[in-house]
Amino acid sequence: MKTETKLLIADDWEDYALLDSGHLQKLERFGSQTVIRPDPQAFWEPAHPVESWRADARFSSKNNDEDGSGNWEVLSPKAQDTWPMRWNGLTFNARRTAFRHMGVFQEHSVHWRFAQDQIRTAGRPINTLNLFGYTGMMSLACAAAGAEVVHLDASPKSNGYGKENQTLSGLDDKPIRWIADDAMKFTAREIRRGNRYDGIILDPPKFGRGPKNETWRFEENLPELLDTVRDLLSDKPRFVILTAYAVRLSYLALAQALSDRLAPFGGTMEMGEMALPQKDSGRLLPTAIYARWRAAD
Repeated sequence: MKTETKLLIADDWEDYALLDSGHLQKLERFGSQTVIRPDPQAFWEPAHPVESWRADARFSSKNNDEDGSGNWEVLSPKAQDTWPMRWNGLTFNARRTAFRHMGVFQEHSVHWRFAQDQIRTAGRPINTLNLFGYTGMMSLACAAAGAEVVHLDASPKSNGYGKENQTLSGLDDKPIRWIADDAMKFTAREIRRGNRYDGIILDPPKFGRGPKNETWRFEENLPELLDTVRDLLSDKPRFVILTAYAVRLSYLALAQALSDRLAPFGGTMEMGEMALPQKDSGRLLPTAIYARWRAAD
């Protein structure tokens, strides 16, 4: 298996921009709305004083935990709760949530485009599984490229937002199954059913709970899930994508754990960091680590 180390920069947006960052905060534009959010990695000097930043809303919390809850302070009469955004022909709703998220993880556009390329160049029907799929941008990207998609998230609310985004994007005729379930239980059942996938995407949280209060802990549960993923792949798989946030791991650890399971398929393993480019600056804001595999051409 070939290996490549890459820094993936999400620079393919018109509706999103990282305007400034520093002093553990970031100023961002999501479509028509501008927000200030904490970021524990932005410990450098901002391009402009934080006090001069202007935004429609600011998120604050008692700690810097990336998944911690907090409160939004509305700073402008133009602030909205929900508003539309677009990426590469897809339309979706952005929103301010209680856990600082905005209804989209914009840095993942690097993986949406990668998955679309793998699907479009396969020359055959592709069946994909999107685990921990959130509000469905990866699922929509895969469906728009021609894949049949199973989208799984433990949150029925997130799946509901995903269905809304499917309609907004004009993809109601595309085959996407929206499932609220625990990832470990669902994948085990899929193996017993004999279902297999040509592409699998995993974006697990550091900690989470399933719909029946099942517990997910990244370091404890990921090895077992990767074993399941290996068993769910078809005879000629096309790609696997794995990302990780706020964990005490290197991208090398992710890539090597994934390589152990996918070695028989050959192909290429990419690994590294993901980052957002700051507008009018050479600065990059790191966001996550990743490992992703693609079949040989």
